[in-house]
Amino acid sequence: MTDWSEAHAPSIEDIERLAEAAYARLPEAFRKICEELVIQVVDFPDDETLDQMGAESEFDLLGLFHGRGMAQRGALAETGALPNMIWLYRRPLLDYWCEGEDTLGAVVAHVLIHEIGHHFGFSDADMAAIERAAH
Repeated sequence: MTDWSEAHAPSIEDIERLAEAAYARLPEAFRKICEELVIQVVDFPDDETLDQMGAESEFDLLGLFHGRGMAQRGALAETGALPNMIWLYRRPLLDYWCEGEDTLGAVVAHVLIHEIGHHFGFSDADMAAIERAAH
């Protein structure tokens, strides 16, 4: 039996490490469409994001993709264009993880892949294949 008396909740840095490791395992073609993706981990989405996404609770969003893929960027570099970003929300991720049977690494990888995939219009079957390839 595991002694949980000294255990601490995974930190923002722990989630960042899991996300970076999951991203590194993705097929190169999938990573290429994101072009220099920046992964940010914060405890919760801000109020503006919650409002824009129609969330009822700060626990409703596990992550969010913000950016444009290479196909949407045009041939010339855009001045002032922000990098593609994935926002991962630590507390909702931990809450989801605690209620399920998957490892935290699997939950983080799943959210990362789905945020990228939904942004680019991949089907659930496409994303499941990408997840299988990443494991």
